[in-house]
Amino acid sequence: MLDALTATQVRHFADAVLCLHIAVVAFVVFGQLAILAGGVAGLDWVRDFKFRAAHLGLIIFIAVQTSLGQICPLTKLEYFLRLRAGQEAYTDSFTQHWLAPLIFFAAPWWTFVALHSFVAVVVVASWWVFPPTWPRAVAR
Repeated sequence: MLDALTATQVRHFADAVLCLHIAVVAFVVFGQLAILAGGVAGLDWVRDFKFRAAHLGLIIFIAVQTSLGQICPLTKLEYFLRLRAGQEAYTDSFTQHWLAPLIFFAAPWWTFVALHSFVAVVVVASWWVFPPTWPRAVAR
């Protein structure tokens, strides 16, 4: 499939993966801030079960894969695409140049494990402090 694409098209696909990656990070971070602020303010939408389950599942996945020493699948995909497009990883594109520094920074691996684990603990604790509204069983 990628063989039919030009290097520019593959580069744009890599940029799209980077944007998706940033959206995932934003969902985890800003979603948690919204849960905390909305819980304190009494906003019902932050208790939506589907939103909360997606949020919890995502951070658990991130924390586990980091704890196992694995690189995020989106990072792997972006890197593969950049190499396929003839780029060095993390260079050469406006999108990548401006958005990648928001989520990629140099630090020891344990920093990422600790950060992701801490966020996972906060997310799990939020289920008790501001519990989601569980879906009701539909009467048949």
